[in-house]
Amino acid sequence: MGTPLPSRAEQAEEVIERLWEEYPDATISLNFSNRLELLVAVVLSAQCTDERVNQETEDLFEKYQSAEDYAEADVEELSEDIGSITYHNSKADYLKTSGRIIADEHDGEVPDTMEELTDLKGVGRKTANVILQHGYDLVEGIVVDTHVQRLSRRLGITEEERPQAIEEDLLPVVPEEEWKWYTHLLISHGRAVCTARNPDCDECVLADICPSAKGDSDVDLASGEPWD
Repeated sequence: MGTPLPSRAEQAEEVIERLWEEYPDATISLNFSNRLELLVAVVLSAQCTDERVNQETEDLFEKYQSAEDYAEADVEELSEDIGSITYHNSKADYLKTSGRIIADEHDGEVPDTMEELTDLKGVGRKTANVILQHGYDLVEGIVVDTHVQRLSRRLGITEEERPQAIEEDLLPVVPEEEWKWYTHLLISHGRAVCTARNPDCDECVLADICPSAKGDSDVDLASGEPWD
């Protein structure tokens, strides 16, 4: 198996350095032009691909341009407008309810605090972190999506399993100036090489420091299960 560096902090820094070389343009892949569009896109992206969200929001953002537009929308029509999105019925309700809160309590502007954002329907800490980072350039934490969860465990940077516990475990070992970008670097690598079911360890720039590397390790540390 690959040999991780002596400390988790050293491992995290080496992973980040190598991934920056591999993915120098790593950034958020959702399309948006303002904070409301960012909020909508991130809410829609839960358990749905960014590619699908970008296809759907191209027309959605032309039809709904303000928080009031979402607040006043017919929820069945809104659900149809995002019909190809996973859980579109629930997400239509989230957007309508959040639109009303934003319109009534925040003068139509997406709020800029973790507490106010997580008061919106369908917005948890992960979503709020994305909005703060890319809407306000406020970095309070690390966004832990499925790629970050999988790769951080595979690479031996954390042994935690739940997203919030993983975030808390990563904050002391990932350099603060990289909190925002750690997510996008791991997403880029997770999509291109370190996929969930069949990672291409032979082409991985991290294989020599990865304790999960196939061929060397019998176990995928992301799942704790033996490699197929």
